[in-house]
Amino acid sequence: MADGNTKKRTVDGRHALYADMGDDMTKETEELIASDEDLTRLFAGEPTQYRKSKSLPKVSGRASQLCAKINRVFYDDQEEAYRLFHELVPDAGEGVQFNPPFNVDYGIGLTIGRGTFLNKDFMICGGGYVTIGEDCLIGPRCTIATPNHALDAATRLAGWEHASPVTIGDNVWFGANVTVTPGVTIGSNSIIGAGSVVTRDIPENVIAVGNPARVIREIPEHDSAFVDVEGKE
Repeated sequence: MADGNTKKRTVDGRHALYADMGDDMTKETEELIASDEDLTRLFAGEPTQYRKSKSLPKVSGRASQLCAKINRVFYDDQEEAYRLFHELVPDAGEGVQFNPPFNVDYGIGLTIGRGTFLNKDFMICGGGYVTIGEDCLIGPRCTIATPNHALDAATRLAGWEHASPVTIGDNVWFGANVTVTPGVTIGSNSIIGAGSVVTRDIPENVIAVGNPARVIREIPEHDSAFVDVEGKE
């Protein structure tokens, strides 16, 4: 569950948590978001009703279709799979690699830095902004979730939800089966152990494990298992 800060607004109408993310988006992405009221509300972190929206199911439906095509053609025609991938995720950097299946609910609003690798069964559940930095290693069956539903049952049953942004720094490593919940920021160079559920921010240069994930130590200066190859490319 995201904290109360997601409800704070900036002067230009965007939530405080989203304020610095626009610079990472292409102009085309921002124009698309601004062109539709429900998309604008979704990416501003304001409550939306997906089931009653005319535009949100269309955008997510297109994303689902592209994901299905990508996963279907990947091993027969990787060039086409990556063309479709960059159509789906226009703000993915050069050298991003993935193993299928790959599934995201929207594609727009997702930034993936250069050289990042996404292993099989990677999923982003929900809309809103997700930023993954450069040179990250994301293990198999990892999930990033952005939506929060209402605590009140009647409001929840009416379909209201809001998205909170997730930010992952550069050179972050996720083990298998990591789940990141709405509103979380993970600092650069950190490692998240297999099976962890990240419910709060993780600083840079640490190892965090568990459910909920907790920092257990800082990244050591040297790794004894790789001492003979440190610094080699």
